[in-house]
Amino acid sequence: MQPTHDATVFIVDDDASVRSGLAWLLRSRGLPSQAFEGAQAFDAMLSAGYRQTHACCLLLDVRMPVMSGLALFERMVERGLCQAMPVIFLTGHADLPTAVDAVKRGAFDFCEKPVSDNALVDRIELALAQSARVLQQQAQREAIERMLAGLTEREHAVMRLMLDGLPNKLIADQLQISVRTVEVHRARVFDKMKVKSAVELANALQTR
Repeated sequence: MQPTHDATVFIVDDDASVRSGLAWLLRSRGLPSQAFEGAQAFDAMLSAGYRQTHACCLLLDVRMPVMSGLALFERMVERGLCQAMPVIFLTGHADLPTAVDAVKRGAFDFCEKPVSDNALVDRIELALAQSARVLQQQAQREAIERMLAGLTEREHAVMRLMLDGLPNKLIADQLQISVRTVEVHRARVFDKMKVKSAVELANALQTR
């Protein structure tokens, strides 16, 4: 499974040799990376208004001074970041209960060092694929919200009744307008929402 070319793998580890080794591995597989020497530095980037625009994932060491990887993960969970930015924990001190709890709370994986290069890259590519899917879904939802915001109050009313399955005649009766006016509003709703039928419109709105 090939991730997008502009994907980034973030590396957060207080061990410089681990950071450089992971960066070399990722370069050898054509995966760009950005390394941070600790959880605090990565958290500072997120807190400074970081906006995710492309697929990415995070390789996160568990035990680090000042702020642990688990503490950073908790902050990411609170911010709702862990679906679009999957977290793969790397640890030299396996702790099964901690690993199980982290995965339950949204971590993508929990790997014990040393992990084979191929196995790790496989997990990274799956994480990046998830990130790309989530970002695409978010973009679709945002596009739908923008299109909905462009509807007039009357168009919203016609759309709601149309989605309830009412024919034009009953919509006209309920809104006390002519059938021709309903037809005009219906056509405008389809045009603004970029759909060709009520079924297609209903399916699009389900992604919100």
